[in-house]
Amino acid sequence: MAPPTPVIRPRFSGEDALHTPFADGQFDIVTIGYGLRNLADFDGGLREMWRVLKPGGRLLILDFGKPDNALWRSFYFAYLRGLVPLFGKIFCGDSATHAYIFESLRHYPAQHGVAARLVEMGCRNSTIINLLGGVMTINYAEKA
Repeated sequence: MAPPTPVIRPRFSGEDALHTPFADGQFDIVTIGYGLRNLADFDGGLREMWRVLKPGGRLLILDFGKPDNALWRSFYFAYLRGLVPLFGKIFCGDSATHAYIFESLRHYPAQHGVAARLVEMGCRNSTIINLLGGVMTINYAEKA
């Protein structure tokens, strides 16, 4: 009988995404969810994630996207501008609670901009996974 496979538990850490305390090439997987567009320096965040990723490691970025379909994008942006602040007011007592999402998305390069930047950084297998027609997206890349 073969010995049991050791259990590898993920390690979660809340750090400054622009200046992590980790060594170069330390992680097999680096991920960020709904955070890249909120960083003070989008490119700096990507560079830092890339720095701590091992060669052959995988990078996954989950965030809001900008749908490619112009009609769907206009409905989605109208929803973010109008209904999301309304829901914030109803459920949280503050319309600004979620109104920032639309503003942050306006200045974010979204899935295609992230993918282009990853290619510029030298990644391989850069892939965009659009969810809900591009409302949410996953950018995937591997470090060569």
